[in-house]
Amino acid sequence: MKLPISWLKDFIDLDGLTVEDLARKLTLAGLEVDEILYAGLPMPVYGAGEKHEFKTNGIAWDKEKIVVAEIREVKAHPNADKLTLLDLFDGQQEQVVLTGAPNIFHLKGAGKLEKPIKVAYAKEGSTLYDGHADGQVLMTLKRAKIRGVDSYSMVCSEKELGITEESDGIIILDDDAPVGMPLADYIGDAVLDISILPNMARNANVIGIARELAALTGRKLKQPVIELKTSGASVEDLVSIEIINSELNPRFVAGLIRNVEIKPSPYQIQRRLKLAGVRAINNIVDATNYAMIELGEPLHAFDYDVLKERAGDKKIKIITRTAQEGEELVTLDGVKRKLTAMNVLVCDEKGSLSLAGVMGGSESEVYDASKEILDVKGIEVNAGEMPQGKITSRGKSTVNILLEGAAWNFINIRRTAKQHNLPSEASFRFSRGVHPAIAETGVKRGLQYMAAWANGQVAPGLVDVYPLKPKDSVVEVTPKDVKRLLGIELTAEEISTLLTHLEFKCEITGGSVKVTAPAHRMDIEEGVVGLADVLEEVARSYGFDKIPTTTMSDALPPQVGNPVHEWEERLRDLLVAIGLQEVVTYRMTSPEREGRVIAYDEYVRIANPIAPERSVLRQSLLASVLEVAEKNAKAESIAMFEVGSVFEPVKNDLPNEPRKLGIVMTGARIASAWDVKTPPAFDFYDMKGRIELLLAGLRFTDIVYAEASSSYQLHPGKSAEVKVSGQVVGVFGELHPLAKEKYEFGDAPVIVAEFDLEKLRTLNPSYGIVPVSEFPPMYEDIAIILDESVAASAVEALIRQTGGKTVTDVRLFDVYRDEKIGAGKKSLAYSLTYQAEKTLTDADAATIRNKIVKRLENTIGAKLRS
Repeated sequence: MKLPISWLKDFIDLDGLTVEDLARKLTLAGLEVDEILYAGLPMPVYGAGEKHEFKTNGIAWDKEKIVVAEIREVKAHPNADKLTLLDLFDGQQEQVVLTGAPNIFHLKGAGKLEKPIKVAYAKEGSTLYDGHADGQVLMTLKRAKIRGVDSYSMVCSEKELGITEESDGIIILDDDAPVGMPLADYIGDAVLDISILPNMARNANVIGIARELAALTGRKLKQPVIELKTSGASVEDLVSIEIINSELNPRFVAGLIRNVEIKPSPYQIQRRLKLAGVRAINNIVDATNYAMIELGEPLHAFDYDVLKERAGDKKIKIITRTAQEGEELVTLDGVKRKLTAMNVLVCDEKGSLSLAGVMGGSESEVYDASKEILDVKGIEVNAGEMPQGKITSRGKSTVNILLEGAAWNFINIRRTAKQHNLPSEASFRFSRGVHPAIAETGVKRGLQYMAAWANGQVAPGLVDVYPLKPKDSVVEVTPKDVKRLLGIELTAEEISTLLTHLEFKCEITGGSVKVTAPAHRMDIEEGVVGLADVLEEVARSYGFDKIPTTTMSDALPPQVGNPVHEWEERLRDLLVAIGLQEVVTYRMTSPEREGRVIAYDEYVRIANPIAPERSVLRQSLLASVLEVAEKNAKAESIAMFEVGSVFEPVKNDLPNEPRKLGIVMTGARIASAWDVKTPPAFDFYDMKGRIELLLAGLRFTDIVYAEASSSYQLHPGKSAEVKVSGQVVGVFGELHPLAKEKYEFGDAPVIVAEFDLEKLRTLNPSYGIVPVSEFPPMYEDIAIILDESVAASAVEALIRQTGGKTVTDVRLFDVYRDEKIGAGKKSLAYSLTYQAEKTLTDADAATIRNKIVKRLENTIGAKLRS
């Protein structure tokens, strides 16, 4: 939020405080000032080696050279069609000034003016921004001759003075601007660029910041004075309001003003709006924006006569309701929007008028007939270039206005603004929560400004429908609470004083303070949470920088181990040790993104997703790691893992959150080098080797790799499931080529794995110390021929089972296939290790071998290969 200091001074006396003092106090109170823009006022001067506390920008206007002046006569340039000569008085002497400003050009050759035009005037030697250069480029005014006429001074635009970055003409000041006054004294300002965090949304307005400063400085807050002179028929006799769903629209207030004259706002109002980052359009639209920035209540102005024409002979009835699925509305930006049943509309009996809390509709917008068309940014375009759905002409400008101020469900507004990609000043505030109590004040303030700037007559009364009034939060606070949680000694009276400055109502009874939250605070809860909320306000008002650093006085809690966390940390250490890199991914995803590798029917859905692609909670950790790998696919080699939770939906209950391990490997197995031009890519066996090392590090021994039956889209011939102690704990393999096509990977295979850590952790492997045998082992190789369908793991299991403790190791070292051994046959060669509590002889080895071969022949039809 950008806040001009001059605007802030309307609500609090800031004498004796510099701009830097204000920025420092706000930052320490949680309202971080990112930058200070100086528009005319002198910037602070720092000595050598001194640190700049805040980022600053802008220029100071020389009080001797940049002043208020008045144009008395406009003449044509003798040698240039696009330039104009101005006879100007700067408070001391008459000057002749050249200008090409488009907002003066229409007066070319007009001669003496009946009413002088007040302008910002810069004399020779002034430092300004170059109005014709891109960005902010400083220049110094120097004497020159332009088309035969001396030029040594100029009338200034807002860009040249640094008020805005764009300008379409010179500044036209208000009629009461004092000629000869230094411009810095008349409109000089400084702007604080404040980060309004979600928990500080109540301060996205001028009076909110003034309230904070009043509490921080002990100064009095000046409440806005609203006085309305009314006339004519009451608005209550002309308009009624019906709210269909009070949960979505707890309050709706409407006021009426008649016979307005649409014209530019006073320049001081335009200047403040522009410094606050809002474009000035006309006095009516500016009044709604000005009141919104001042009080925090977004307003919307309807053309009353359009509503009356739509209602016919009946009384105008405003209705707030949810949209019908597929209903359409043309918004102020000229876009026809297709709505869903989630969106809330402001309607009349004939149809929709605006997208509640986000943007108005084009049909009932305030219309200025002096412009062919005015888009939402205030840019004039030709009628033939109008956006689709824009109204071209109503014959006359808006005369009578129905002004709306309302409260809306902040979650609904946030979702609607994101759905239609319609960020606006209104949705920024409504999506963070605006208390319904402010609606009435906002409407009255808007009517007050319209009456002052547009000479309108305000109708008596307001139509105010308030079906859902929020309950005021009440919290009990004691000095003991403050001491225990903040570490500072405050009496009940001091606590009450600090909170009263922030407009909390405080009542001291028996040494405790009964605190009632003010109308503008929607963030204060009751109970334990509310106590923390109130103590935060006490700390901010007292000053975070004043809270002393203290040591803990309580005894340290006993150290209690966390076996689950410790086991996972050991797992991470092992994964890093085998060459994998850990990543942390979003737990939120979408069914479409996850469906690229595995599909689920049900998900845990998020009520208010931050984006469409983050609408559900993930059920697959592997899918999350694949997304990260895809974004880094240009890397030569990727080997990453994540340990985290997935979320399995449970009907009418909270989801299960099992812990998983996901691994993705793709790219080169080794780095390319001068002697390795084309390094081999990761394959199935690279993943299997790492899994073997991981499980060995976790001390598991009873491990079996079997054909995968997973629902993951894996290559059928290059995948396997992992069993530990007979339980399936994970699956790994090469991603199926059809699944890989859904990602943006290179040509190398993508090898993936996912493990169920809940199962793996509960298996609790038992291991002990095995002494080294004092007797030598015997080594023997055998080769057997068997059917292609028999798995090597089944053969190994039979060998171990038959050999018993004597067979201490079995290793497959060769697989051979050839027509010589028969179609559908294969040869497996194993290296066997025999060892016993004695020295084995050749006869002992032959006995064991024959027993194994016979068992293999009888069980799986294997034959010893000669």
